Amino acid sequence: MEILVASSVGTLTAAGVYLILRLRAFPVILGLALLSYAVNLFLFSTGRLAIDAAPILNPYGEASYTDPLPQALVLTAIVISFGMTAVLVMFALGAYLEAGDDSIDVESPDPAEKESGA
Repeated sequence: MEILVASSVGTLTAAGVYLILRLRAFPVILGLALLSYAVNLFLFSTGRLAIDAAPILNPYGEASYTDPLPQALVLTAIVISFGMTAVLVMFALGAYLEAGDDSIDVESPDPAEKESGA
């Protein structure tokens, strides 16, 4: 189970970083969403990966439980990441409608390169 969760977190992180490095607005938004999913999965796995275990301490002394705090953090993070994704989509849609293209233009901060035409 741990190998599956670890490889899922790694795959989501790698795909998210790859998409963030694209020069289009929509893949960047998808990359940020994938990174937030990777973080949520990582936070969820910190609460102990136990199958059919209650998220509370058992008064009879059984040690099989899962920590409820990471579950609450993940639920909060899901809501926040959904809201931020919606805001980013609206920004990207507004930029697309105004400019007619969703490419991200990266200009050089050095003014000497602009004058020399490099």
